[in-house]
Amino acid sequence: MIYDVAIIGAGITGACIARELSKYKLNVCMIDRADDISCGTSKANSGIIHAGYDPTPGSLMAKLNVQGSAMYEQLSRELHFDYKKIGSLVVAFSDADMEHIKKLYERGLKNNVADMEIIGQEQLRALEPNISEEALGALWAKSAGIVSPYQATWAIAENAVMNGVKLFLESEVHGIKKEGDLWRLTTGKMEIAARCLVNAAGLFADKISAMAGGRDFVIKARRGEYFLLDNKCSKLASHTLFQTPDQYGKGVLVTPTADGNILVGPSAVDDPDPTNLETTAEGQNLIFTKGEKTIPEIPRRNIINSFAGMRAIAMNPDGSAIGDFIIEEDEKAKGLINVAGICSPGLSAAPAIGLYVTELVEKFFGEKLTKNPDYIAVRKGIESFKHADDNRRKQLIEENGLYGRIICRCEMITEAEIVAAINSPVGARDLDGVKRRTRAGMGRCQGGFCSPRVTEIISRERNIPMTSVTKNGGCSYILNSKTR
Repeated sequence: MIYDVAIIGAGITGACIARELSKYKLNVCMIDRADDISCGTSKANSGIIHAGYDPTPGSLMAKLNVQGSAMYEQLSRELHFDYKKIGSLVVAFSDADMEHIKKLYERGLKNNVADMEIIGQEQLRALEPNISEEALGALWAKSAGIVSPYQATWAIAENAVMNGVKLFLESEVHGIKKEGDLWRLTTGKMEIAARCLVNAAGLFADKISAMAGGRDFVIKARRGEYFLLDNKCSKLASHTLFQTPDQYGKGVLVTPTADGNILVGPSAVDDPDPTNLETTAEGQNLIFTKGEKTIPEIPRRNIINSFAGMRAIAMNPDGSAIGDFIIEEDEKAKGLINVAGICSPGLSAAPAIGLYVTELVEKFFGEKLTKNPDYIAVRKGIESFKHADDNRRKQLIEENGLYGRIICRCEMITEAEIVAAINSPVGARDLDGVKRRTRAGMGRCQGGFCSPRVTEIISRERNIPMTSVTKNGGCSYILNSKTR
């Protein structure tokens, strides 16, 4: 089969592009090297939907951040993922910080960011009672929000698949060549032919562009560490709390998550290995110390998890920063659309990037795309037992007895939810896939009690031996052999 468009990368950016293209009568596929969607940058980030005051006015970042941020509320309703417009505060701790905040405010006005104001110490303390006494004021951006980034990616990718997009996982692209008007991609599993190629490969976008004979740029991997507090600490902060940004980004933040925890981080360390997701004592101590500048006496004993994620920073070959997203049809390689350097605010901008790339695809084909008459705009998610009231819980158990079996006690996740996650159009294939879709294993015990039972359910639903179940694909097997 020859595809009209092949998208390399199944993170939030690739998923949004795929969904937008699925609105038209096009044969589209999405390809990823991992065994699941959302396994790169989209898996481990702050989950912040930025208001848009930070990017340079006139940049693609600025335009798409503000546009994308405004799309999330409707998108979350259509596709059934959690989104909360909680607002953000850039906190000032000095007169110099206050001057910087004024500049951010002015930049926000130029970027058409709505609902911003600069507030003083008294109003800041009323909004955030646990804020440091050294805080002098803040830029309050009321349009900022939070999502679960992997839940959002799953919902968007799943809707794309519902509308006919073919998803090829565990299919790392090893070679690309152009034959006439067709791109031919060689993966570890198959060869894929497409008329138009979208490079949304995240940390590996520079390598894909080079394979296709496209623009020469470099992706620098910047590792950021985080830690997560138990949901019993949820009252520590009710807004996303930033410190004034520096040359490495928006600094260490303290924020609620869409799931009710408190997240602190990230650090910022350039790393030559884009796959290195280790956490370090040094990195954890750094973000703890910086986090306490915003919220003093963070309860360290309530840290339930630490993790790291990678950001893709686009650089010129000479080592200078590009400073913006790269989203363009390549001048050197016709039919190659690079979507690269999608660092922060990439999550915020992703829905708008989908629209922008669709316009580039339409321009490439040279004619107006035909609407897909069978397009399904709404995706029904998995109903949460934990968040249902008592009457609804009784109804759920009557409709499906598996709702009566609690598998993850920390997060109150039922067998029905896990089974639905495995058998959905883009189903979970391993423990981490179940975890990202349902939160089974994300509570205080971090899967200590529920992992064996989840392993059994995956084995049963996928009809594979328990010894074939993995934590996150590859050779990450949970069990070695049968003992009895």
